[in-house]
Amino acid sequence: MGHRLSRIYTRTGDAGETGLGDGTRVPKESARIQALGDIDELNSTLGLLLTEDLPAAMRAALEGVQHDLFDLGGEVCIPGHQAITEVQVQRLEDLLDGYNADLPPLKEFILPGGSRAAACAHLARTVCRRAERSLVALARVEPVSERSRQYLNGLSALMFVLGRAANRHAGRGDVLWQPGRNK
Repeated sequence: MGHRLSRIYTRTGDAGETGLGDGTRVPKESARIQALGDIDELNSTLGLLLTEDLPAAMRAALEGVQHDLFDLGGEVCIPGHQAITEVQVQRLEDLLDGYNADLPPLKEFILPGGSRAAACAHLARTVCRRAERSLVALARVEPVSERSRQYLNGLSALMFVLGRAANRHAGRGDVLWQPGRNK
C-alpha cells in the first residue's frame, strides 16, 4: 500500500481503458471493472446507511463491512489475488445469526421500507445482489475466489436482516406485502 493519491485525476483513462492493481490495462466496460464499480457503489450505499440512527453494535458491524469491501475491491482489481478470508465470511454469518435470533420469524414477504434506516439497508441489499451477479459474471470468464462470492451472498442476507433490525430499533415493525391489495 505504498501508493497514496496525491492527485485525483490521471488522464490515463481518457481513451476508454483503466489500470488494474497489477498495472495491466483493461477496457472500462470489462466484467472486472463492472464488478469493481458495483462493489464501490455497495460501499457507498453502506456509507449512506451509516448516516442514519443505528445501534452502536450495528454501526460497528457495518463499518467493518466497509473495510471488508475495500479488501474485496483490492482482490478484484488484482487478477489472481485473494484478500477475503474465511474469518471475514464467518464473521458475516455470525452477525446474521445474531441479528436474526432477535427477530420474530417471518410468515409473510416484506416490503423494503418502514424507517429510513431500514429502507437504506434494503437498498444496500439490492446493490449487494447486483455486485454479486457482477462477480459471478466475472467468474465465468476469469478466476474469482469462492470466498469473495460467499462474502457478497452472505452480506445481502445480512442486509435483509439488518433492515428488519433497523425497523425494530426505530420502534416499527416489518412492512408486510399484501398480495392483490390493489386489485
